[in-house]
Amino acid sequence: MIEAAISLMRTSGLDGARINEIVRESGAPKGSVYHHFPQGKMQIAAEALDVYSIRVRDFMVAAMEGHRTSAARVRALFEAFALRVEEGNFARSCAVGAVSLDLTPEVVALRPRLAALLEDWTETIASHVDLGDAHRTRSYAGLLLTAIEGAYVRCRAERSSRPFIEAGEWLATLANSR
Repeated sequence: MIEAAISLMRTSGLDGARINEIVRESGAPKGSVYHHFPQGKMQIAAEALDVYSIRVRDFMVAAMEGHRTSAARVRALFEAFALRVEEGNFARSCAVGAVSLDLTPEVVALRPRLAALLEDWTETIASHVDLGDAHRTRSYAGLLLTAIEGAYVRCRAERSSRPFIEAGEWLATLANSR
């Protein structure tokens, strides 16, 4: 059910991750949803976002590790995201970003968790780049994450990974110019 929720949120946000859709996608009996998740959809969503967030953090680290310079790490990170969006046939974006864009009353309860997950990713990126100053590095990492989320939107709309590649090149150039 967690996997189904992640998949649904990546394609259509929280609105697309309704209980009936999660049951259909997962193949689980509907009664087991309330057995394992007594608080319903919001509990499933919160737990799925936590699992997803760890995976994304690990994905980012794996993409950046092994590269010697901040610029090379940035370029590798954006290339990895470009490949990821291609492998998803431009139909999947970031579950955290997609849920954040669902401007429904349900999301209000998830906002602190969403903000914390984005903060964790920002810190992950910041720990792999160095602009010579902690404040600048942290701010730059936030810019990278903003570009990643925006690139997902463009990639889906344009059915192209070019937004990730272009952003990665420009942001790597910025890292070189510190």
